[in-house]
Amino acid sequence: MKTIVIIGGGASGMMAAITASQEHANHVILLERQSRIGRKLLSTGNGRCNLTNIHAGRDHYHGADTGFILPAMEKFGVDRTLEFFRGLGLITTIEQDGRVYPLSNHAASVLDVLRFALERDNIELFTDRAVLSLRKQGGKFLIDTNNRSIQADHVVITCGGAAGSDLGGVMDGYELLEMMGHKRTAINPSLVQINTDTAYPKALKGVKADASVSVIFGERVMIAYRGEVLFTDFGVSGPAIFEISRTVSTGGKGLSISLDLLADYSEEDITGMLTHRCETAPKIPANQILTGALQNRLGQMVCKYTGVSGGINCAQLTFNELHAIAYAAKHFMLGIEGTAGFECAQVTAGGMSTSEFDPKTMESRIVPGLFACGEVLDIDGDCGGYNLQWAWSSGHLAGELGK
Repeated sequence: MKTIVIIGGGASGMMAAITASQEHANHVILLERQSRIGRKLLSTGNGRCNLTNIHAGRDHYHGADTGFILPAMEKFGVDRTLEFFRGLGLITTIEQDGRVYPLSNHAASVLDVLRFALERDNIELFTDRAVLSLRKQGGKFLIDTNNRSIQADHVVITCGGAAGSDLGGVMDGYELLEMMGHKRTAINPSLVQINTDTAYPKALKGVKADASVSVIFGERVMIAYRGEVLFTDFGVSGPAIFEISRTVSTGGKGLSISLDLLADYSEEDITGMLTHRCETAPKIPANQILTGALQNRLGQMVCKYTGVSGGINCAQLTFNELHAIAYAAKHFMLGIEGTAGFECAQVTAGGMSTSEFDPKTMESRIVPGLFACGEVLDIDGDCGGYNLQWAWSSGHLAGELGK
């Protein structure tokens, strides 16, 4: 009988444990430092658990070597993931952009079927069990916890990343793998809110807008994405912001965000509409000229951005002022001051160097019998179920223990 210790009871850890337990001769010990397993899973997809995406592929992932994901994704991709969860009794539904959710609309449904799957005779689950040190001696791994020491034939590190520290994001996995001689890249928060100059966002707190969002460095557009933007008292949030946040987090200083608030229209189109508004409603306050095109507070803020106030009416606006308002609606600029940090992030960008692991097995190239998977590695995905798919795929591959 082989003893396999899996350190971390998140998505990839549970998958690794379930997979390893399918070999009945294996004795699987799953260690979780928190009082319950899968806590972060409950917060994904706004509490609905966006467990995968039917479009999952290499182009939706980031890291020094995104090709590292291919063996795991080919062996246990979206189809096999959905088949696995159907086998556990979970019914799913596919929504916008290929996102897959439980039909119940509750993340607890996903966690519950995984918990039931872990109730096997050859799996022992221990919570409130932090791992303090890891070493290999005489062909065996020695794991010291806050409760007792454990000896194992194989160890799988599935501690996740530093993101979501309020929900259990920790540095444990990095530190344990560094103890074993592995190297880590720089890590940054991803899928996170962006902090900006608050002069405009703070006054717009709670306002949502469909916008094309670009990250600008000098005259270069580093990334662009269209979707919902939410203004907050510290900057901007929402799905579109999450999509560009990795570039902000890793891009250094001197970045700005440009919001195209009327992405389906050209500046000339907008100027024409504004001119028509002046002709048909000359007496309305000038700062309300965008009423009907943008949410009222947002429209007034765009006018304020160009220096137009409500002290005059539309008939008094010059053509140059109308064009300036149109330009501002297409290029509403905010200086970036950073991100909300790891405590608010959903994912960690960066991690343990994948060059030191075999992508066909997830086994360490440095320490035989040591495996790692999930977010602890230098692989992170876009928003929309891609990170959980990596957790399932890599967790399954690691749980096979190289067989």
